[in-house]
Amino acid sequence: RSAVWDVHSDASMLGGGVGFLLLQTLHPPTMAGVADHSDYRHDPLGRLQRTSHFVGITTYGSATDAQLAIDTVRTIHDRITGTAPDSTPYRANDPHLLEWVHSTEVDSFLVAKQRFGHNRLDDARADRYVAEMAEIARRLGVPEPATSVRALRDTLRRYRPELGLNRQSRAAIRFLAAPPLPLPMRGPY
Repeated sequence: RSAVWDVHSDASMLGGGVGFLLLQTLHPPTMAGVADHSDYRHDPLGRLQRTSHFVGITTYGSATDAQLAIDTVRTIHDRITGTAPDSTPYRANDPHLLEWVHSTEVDSFLVAKQRFGHNRLDDARADRYVAEMAEIARRLGVPEPATSVRALRDTLRRYRPELGLNRQSRAAIRFLAAPPLPLPMRGPY
């Protein structure tokens, strides 16, 4: 009966995932962390599989398995630090960056479900989805994640002054527009 199960079991998740990745690129410190420490350009399917595994485990796994996946991500994030092209330092476990990534993920999955999915959620169920996803954000290190659709939209608006395109985000967007996928996968993508 979980709202997360409703959203994450829908095929619209695929489009929501691409939307999430595109939005994520617009935050320069977040994008710098991805560009500097991710192998998405050389192993896009592996990167997608690891992200999908995390979403799958935190959605459908046991509480123990979900916490193990969260702890693993936090441990990996502990090692991810650097400086964005505009000289802004970043840490992957920075609650502000985690909140951006979490908020864009939740919003993208929810928007995809509402626009393209089977059985649109009513307002109360959409709020429940955001609230259920907030538990993952808290465990990842976001102190006060949004717990309603309105709060989620307010969070995204709050980030607008920090957003922009740079060399790294443009490269990621070009990659997402035409990833080097095997021929049979290009049509569905």
